[in-house]
Amino acid sequence: MNPSRRKFLHTSAAMSAVAATAGLSVPGIGRAADAATVQYGGSAWLGHYPAYLAMKSGALAAAGIDQQWQSFGTSSARMSAVLSGGIDIACTGIVSALALMARGSKHFSIVAVPESFGRVEGLFVREGVNSLQDLKGKKLGVTFASSAHLLVLDLLGNAGLSNDVTVLNVPAPEIPGAIQSGQIDAAAAWTPQFNRVRAMSGMKLLADDTQFSLYKRYNVTPGPDVLIVRNAWAEKNGDVVRKYLKVYFDACQTLHDKPDEAARSLIGLTGMSALDQIETIKGAEWYSLAQQTQLLKSPGNYVDGLQRLAEMLVTYKQIDKAPAVRQWINTSYL
Repeated sequence: MNPSRRKFLHTSAAMSAVAATAGLSVPGIGRAADAATVQYGGSAWLGHYPAYLAMKSGALAAAGIDQQWQSFGTSSARMSAVLSGGIDIACTGIVSALALMARGSKHFSIVAVPESFGRVEGLFVREGVNSLQDLKGKKLGVTFASSAHLLVLDLLGNAGLSNDVTVLNVPAPEIPGAIQSGQIDAAAAWTPQFNRVRAMSGMKLLADDTQFSLYKRYNVTPGPDVLIVRNAWAEKNGDVVRKYLKVYFDACQTLHDKPDEAARSLIGLTGMSALDQIETIKGAEWYSLAQQTQLLKSPGNYVDGLQRLAEMLVTYKQIDKAPAVRQWINTSYL
């Protein structure tokens, strides 16, 4: 997974159309002459597993869909490609979408929620630290402007420790090294760094995303994944979107029911060991097509949680204003 996959968007400059050409294209499998072409924006992050699995298995091709895979190193580049017309469908962390919503962009809609990854992102501490209070006076490393950062801010704030812990900006790939060198006493990270830190001697998991305040009330993680479509394209290709979603959620079902089988296809995307790949798949809660209408119902618990998340981002000065999230949700393709 590219470590910047889940970074928040801060400036409209990051939305430039130039980034639309930043992707690495991977042709779909078994392309038929009359297949409908779908440009997909992905990465090695687990939120993209269903789309990759559906492509690699040939299921999309069998449904008459030629998915062209484009890999992006950052959420901002992926969302720029959506805005410029280079991407038709993409999974993205909700925060990158919220940043655009806050600026009034109507180029895309949220059409589905693939999973919840609450157990593969969390806060690790050295042995001897048994509670958040034990972090007083210690150094905590996390990648700033990421969902792991939001988790840290939420945990420390609710524990009354916002001014008692030194929080340092450490790029995600450097977190294991910072722990080993003793530069930090604790770290928050997501997979695959999550898996690497967990395997380190002397480290233990103190809290994961299930301890995030909005998760407890709404089952919303600090940066949940959503599946979006580019409106201009989807409005002309509604039947393709519906077929795509059926195959996509069949892949989600495979991830849920047959993680060992799915892992064999995904290793080529992620470069993980078979054991870590299976563990990562099992660490996520994979939603079904049947669950989507309830998840995206407005008013509804999950959508209310996304709205509270937008308001929290304003509180922590990650976005300027909280958009009305429900205005970007479209369940007509389900």
